[in-house]
Amino acid sequence: MSNIVEPSADPLVRQIAARVRTERERRRWTLAQLADASGVSPAMISRIERGESSPTAVVLGKLSAAFQLSVASLLALAEGAQEPVADTPGVRRVTDAAEWRDPGTGYLRRQITGPRFPAEIAEIRLPAGARVPYPAAAFAFVRQLVWVLDGRLTFHDGDTVHELDAGDTIELGAPAERVFANTTGAECRYAVVLTRDARP
Repeated sequence: MSNIVEPSADPLVRQIAARVRTERERRRWTLAQLADASGVSPAMISRIERGESSPTAVVLGKLSAAFQLSVASLLALAEGAQEPVADTPGVRRVTDAAEWRDPGTGYLRRQITGPRFPAEIAEIRLPAGARVPYPAAAFAFVRQLVWVLDGRLTFHDGDTVHELDAGDTIELGAPAERVFANTTGAECRYAVVLTRDARP
């Protein structure tokens, strides 16, 4: 019985692998240096970069914080590499939208905007009972708005907790540790709108 782990067949997992490796090499960091900066083990980073492991949203949050990128930006950069050619300029079909599912919580993220649009917009489906924490550094250099579309989102913004229902929005301020939580028995669907303040 072989212990060899095959790289994932999922194209987005391969694109995330390439993006993490590119961001690390662009900074001339070793695996150990990225591990120190992110709190993710060198072995896990190595598996992610080889496409052998799909990172969870929490791990992506730690890596993006180390790179001083938002999670949305890190995923959008990866998704942009597989951007389909639209059949009509400016039109993106729902079947062409890149999707990423967190293997840890089942959280599903669908990219709404393409790489040339000046804001990043994503639709998130957060399963019942799911909880996704992010470090403060994952929110550096960006302005972000969260808009609840269906269900209820319990949003921890530092020490403050907001219960957001369908139609509610929250504009995020200075970077803080944040948690997206669904404490209900039904799925929560929300949109994230993000623009970059400044480049790291």
